[in-house]
Amino acid sequence: TIEVLEFLLLIGSLQQRIIGGQEVEPYSIKYQASLQYNNQHYCGGTLIHPQWVVSAAHCWKPNYVIKVVLSEHDLFKKEGVEQVFNVSKTIVYYLYNYRTFDNDLMLLKLEKPANLNSNVQPVKLPGPDTPPTYGGMFCAVSGWGVTQVYSYSLSPVLRAVDVQIISNCQYYYFYRITDNMVCAGSPMGGKDSCQGDSGGPLVCNGYFEGIVSWGIGCANPYFPGVYTKVRNYIRWINWIIDTNRD
Repeated sequence: TIEVLEFLLLIGSLQQRIIGGQEVEPYSIKYQASLQYNNQHYCGGTLIHPQWVVSAAHCWKPNYVIKVVLSEHDLFKKEGVEQVFNVSKTIVYYLYNYRTFDNDLMLLKLEKPANLNSNVQPVKLPGPDTPPTYGGMFCAVSGWGVTQVYSYSLSPVLRAVDVQIISNCQYYYFYRITDNMVCAGSPMGGKDSCQGDSGGPLVCNGYFEGIVSWGIGCANPYFPGVYTKVRNYIRWINWIIDTNRD
């Protein structure tokens, strides 16, 4: 029934979606952000501008309780190079639907610009001339999410996994995939984002193409991970940045 499916979708989103990946070279994913509440990581994010981070709308909390951490590798070690920011604004996309997860993105404005250095750089946004993604294309997803399907423990260190774009995603999700979503996973299962990765980046060919959004379970060949399709929102993102320069 629709009610059962909606419950499954909700559970999938709470399983906030790295299974099958490996620890990255520290600070090599220079755009990766950690969203933290009470000094604990709860969602990922992506630096797109010295003062702006993109995450999933379902990661929303009041801006005054969120800290954004850049140049983070081990969540449980003070490494001395972290940049920690208060958030002055959270702007959820105005058509976000919390039932279907359509338009699942938000922008966070940092209280001050990040110090761009060898560890911290914004990701490249796709432009009108960036070739589209295609089925079978390899992309990287990164985060501090759980590393085993039935675990509730976050990874202490940043991890990444290569996943493939899955083009016929409607087949898996009963026509719940909108034009604002893109699916990625492994045809054999075993590779996916999972709890604690939500809001983090899916990067294809060096371009920021997806935001970890939802799915049913993790690393299941029958249910690939579902990502917000970033290229549909470039004009909105640029407009928000341009109109919030105060």
